[in-house]
Amino acid sequence: MRISVGSLSFLLFALLLHTALFAQPAPRVYDARNTDHPNRHQEIKLSERYFVLTEYESDPANFIRTLGGFYSADTDSLHVSLEFNSNFANDSIQEVHYKYERSGDSFILNGDKAYLFSPDTKKPQALDGSWLFATRGPDTGQERRGNETPRKTLKLLQDGHFQWIAYNTETMQFFGTGGGLYTAVDGSYTEIIHYFSRDNTRVGAVLDFTYEIVGDDWHHTGKNSKGEPLYEIWARRE
Repeated sequence: MRISVGSLSFLLFALLLHTALFAQPAPRVYDARNTDHPNRHQEIKLSERYFVLTEYESDPANFIRTLGGFYSADTDSLHVSLEFNSNFANDSIQEVHYKYERSGDSFILNGDKAYLFSPDTKKPQALDGSWLFATRGPDTGQERRGNETPRKTLKLLQDGHFQWIAYNTETMQFFGTGGGLYTAVDGSYTEIIHYFSRDNTRVGAVLDFTYEIVGDDWHHTGKNSKGEPLYEIWARRE
């Protein structure tokens, strides 16, 4: 069978594209430990198009930084256009570029130092995904915040990890973040806080809520970290 030059070129292109995609880190939550500082944690949440890096310390609890945004990748680099950067007031950074090297399911990321990030266990749950705060409940048709407004509160749920981030995409002002582990089963939602930029003393708290999916909305009710009644409506981010 004779293969034309055009067909051969297409096959080579497809092979190169497949190789490039295969080389990229898979969407997961990844963790790295700093051998010089055993209590320091680095966590990467990676979806098909979004990247978040968060660094914090445990025992004693201390939030250090978080940054994230939409990314593109090639065979050895990640390029992130930041939506938020907790250190923006000091470093003015709005884009970051990382070299990486795959090592099985893990990868080595070269930033200020080279760190080996290993994937956490996959834990698919009902609320997994990316959410934007829409409004306080109950829903009576009131005005909602969304992707079009610069003031955002983003919540990411992936592999049993959660993180919310409040920020402004126009000014790059950072308002706060918190995160840790979560479970969502049969309308019951629980968070265990591992870091909280506004108050390190809240780390270790366990918060129980109820949830209901209504259309594309997540209705979230319970009490916040201060013990105050809470009713939030979150909308899936496309």
